[in-house]
Amino acid sequence: MIRLWKPVVLLLLTMAMPALAGNGQPSMWEMNMQPPVTEVAEDIYSLHNILLWVITAISLFVLGLLVYVMVHFNEKAHPVPSKLTHHTGLEIAWTLIPALILVFVAIPSFRLLRLEVELPKPDITVKAIGHQWYWSYEYAADQNGGFAFDSYMLSREEAVKANQPALLAVDNELVLPAGKNILVQVLGADVIHNFAVISFGVRMDAVPGRLNQTWFKTDKEGVYYGQCSRLCGTNHAFMPIAVRIVSPEKYAAWLVEAKKKFASADSATQVAALPVAAQ
Repeated sequence: MIRLWKPVVLLLLTMAMPALAGNGQPSMWEMNMQPPVTEVAEDIYSLHNILLWVITAISLFVLGLLVYVMVHFNEKAHPVPSKLTHHTGLEIAWTLIPALILVFVAIPSFRLLRLEVELPKPDITVKAIGHQWYWSYEYAADQNGGFAFDSYMLSREEAVKANQPALLAVDNELVLPAGKNILVQVLGADVIHNFAVISFGVRMDAVPGRLNQTWFKTDKEGVYYGQCSRLCGTNHAFMPIAVRIVSPEKYAAWLVEAKKKFASADSATQVAALPVAAQ
């Protein structure tokens, strides 16, 4: 009997202790968002926590009202029904209080929306193109780039061998410098995809024939993973995004190596940075 209880107790303890979110990737039994590493992601995280407290308070208040009504206004406790149909104070309260709550929520919401859609002057511009089912990246020629490459998911065996997370690791990572404003131009080559990296607070649709733009800036080096967040076909789950943030010095060295590795006569067309206003 004791042997049967051991796994049950272990399971309950595991569920009772929320796991911390992984740095740049999801974790088993994760109960919270991935740690934010950009200003946008930090604001998203803060707004989420504010809304969690607001909805918890509203839910408890409504639950308390329901319990009060069931206890004090049932047939046994209140055999003679009240004939009250209107109460001016209550009508003002249930109109004014929700409106004030919405105003309270709207202030940080609009600030976050402005931060997301107003693109700063970019230091680096890259283009992310979604295909069925992989990503291509192009580096602007006028920013010491001028090359493009495809990024495919590694097999489970290759990921384990490289000590990287399965279903998230790729053969060619998107390498970018820390401390710079990164403008990402997102485009779909066939169907609608979505370029999403949770730690950056980035989620942008890749639509065929339309150029969408998003941005991020982080000072924290490391590898941050994302995935396509649109149901784009049978292999939707197998087109991850891996962004490696390095120091400006390492990024400059990587550019030199990348030009040799990816530049060829039949490579993708050399691209120049499009103006920020083109959305």
